[in-house]
Amino acid sequence: MFRLRAVIVVLPLAILLLACSFRGPAERGQPGVSTTAPVAPLPRPKPPRIYRLGHLDTLVQVAGRVLPIHHASRGVYEKLPKPLKLPVVPSSAEEEESFDFEAEERMRLRTAGPLVRRTSRTLWLQPSRTKPIRLVNNPAEDETNTAYEYITSIPAIRQWLVAVRLYEGGYYLLVDQRTGRRTRIWSPPAVSPDGRHFVCGNSDVLARYEPNGLQLWTVEDGNVRLLWERQTEWGCNQPRWLDNKTILFEQDFFDHGDVDTRVVRLTVVP
Repeated sequence: MFRLRAVIVVLPLAILLLACSFRGPAERGQPGVSTTAPVAPLPRPKPPRIYRLGHLDTLVQVAGRVLPIHHASRGVYEKLPKPLKLPVVPSSAEEEESFDFEAEERMRLRTAGPLVRRTSRTLWLQPSRTKPIRLVNNPAEDETNTAYEYITSIPAIRQWLVAVRLYEGGYYLLVDQRTGRRTRIWSPPAVSPDGRHFVCGNSDVLARYEPNGLQLWTVEDGNVRLLWERQTEWGCNQPRWLDNKTILFEQDFFDHGDVDTRVVRLTVVP
């Protein structure tokens, strides 16, 4: 009887001690040792390559003055009105061989009015205050090859726009509809909403037959005058006015063996 009572008293105590002895090593606290896995540090963020090409972010207007170029939204750019409705031009040498420039010009001349006409190789423009302007094509098979192609009238600045196509490359002419004055420009002009300025941006970053860069012109008493122009490493393609001082354009640049493009914003009028 005594033994039975002893067993009854000792047995629960033994079970309790046995249960305590089953704590595994992982459950025992170990002072000074972290129980969480180490976290690897995150790599430093690398900006896209375009933001490391610093020469694309400024334009030196005059000595001592630098105009900053800012990234802009393509969505905003696409909503801005196009400066001029220009004819479609071939995008490659293969397309140019089969493109009929004469037929395209004939279609435009039908709506140009009586002051603009063509007779064989000669393009005639009749200003209001002077004798007719005569532009004659030279179809020679060498560097003297020149062709004058009527593009459109620009009422906002009272000018006719003529494309001059050379043996390699080309340029554009503005012809004043009153005085007949001819002004050579890099590209079709984009006129500001108030009609006081226009810009000519050009992009030829691959062939480089034509200048890359930007021109700013002013219109004073009906006369056009160049304020400044800058040739750049990058191309200014299809500039559009955001307001009377600021333009958005497609900036073409040569990088990693190919031409890339981004939309940027530039304030050209102080």
